[in-house]
Amino acid sequence: MNMVLNFRHLMAMSDNQGLFEHASFNIPRRDHGYCVDDVARGLIVLERSQKWSPRTFSLRDTYFRFITDSQVSDGRIINRCDVNGQWSKNPEIADHWGRALWALGTVVNRSTNAYLAEVALERFDISAVHRTYHLRSMVYASLGAAEVLRRIPQHKQARAILTDCVEDIRPVANAEWPWPESRLTYSNAAIPEVLMMAGHFLQRPELISQGANLLKWLVDVESVGDQFSVTPTTGWTLNQPRPSFDQQPIEVAALVDACATAFELTNNRAWLTYINRGASWFAGNNDSRIQMYDSATGAGFDGLTVWGRNENQGAESTLAYLSVAQRRRSYLGGF
Repeated sequence: MNMVLNFRHLMAMSDNQGLFEHASFNIPRRDHGYCVDDVARGLIVLERSQKWSPRTFSLRDTYFRFITDSQVSDGRIINRCDVNGQWSKNPEIADHWGRALWALGTVVNRSTNAYLAEVALERFDISAVHRTYHLRSMVYASLGAAEVLRRIPQHKQARAILTDCVEDIRPVANAEWPWPESRLTYSNAAIPEVLMMAGHFLQRPELISQGANLLKWLVDVESVGDQFSVTPTTGWTLNQPRPSFDQQPIEVAALVDACATAFELTNNRAWLTYINRGASWFAGNNDSRIQMYDSATGAGFDGLTVWGRNENQGAESTLAYLSVAQRRRSYLGGF
């Protein structure tokens, strides 16, 4: 499987202010501006890669500055900024807040720049005082907390976020539908991943088992034979038709991330099969039998439809592809 891990398209989607959210085919939609959701994803991918060049160092610094500029004094986060540098709307505690914490935690854990890691921890602490009833927002923040705990195992704020988040993930005593929500929506695999992380860092092994079992159920539900058929943008629940469209690359990336965590915590090599399955989805082993990345540029295509792929190459899908390619290289070797 010849998956390309390069940042050519990511660089084309970026300037000295941030990462453009959308593209028309492979051309950045400058008029749509930037958002914390995607810049945070970009910072995570760069820090995971540690594939540094003068250009990627510059990108890393740009993305980090964008995240810190989005934070107001009480720790809330403004999501959107236009090409003129004007931040829009009010600061919030929503998904982008959680993703900002995820990115900051990743810098704390992985950065080779001690000063940057120190600033990231300070900014993490400022935003980590907040809580929200939105589960996905707490899940993203918890992934950042887990990154902090990899570096600082007794960090109080990070442990508190993980503790509070898992209290909101209520197991369901239903063998047919054990999912803690009535419907699969988005970033589903991040929920069992956080359960496993909490089990590890809070010394609660029952949560590792609970998360791994829930993830295995999800992998089975989102597979047809040896391929992924992930939850579409409209969501899915029992007795609804499959396959369903539009399928988003970010759902595959979330599955692969969670399976990588499951392998790390259980040492069960079966999880590696699903990392490879995620890579295969991008290579064309999917419901529409079409390649979902550009091998020349490292771009990801924006969605899988019943007719093929959405030809736009936005930031989210490109980063989803790069993340899966990274995971495959890390856990399964070169390609």
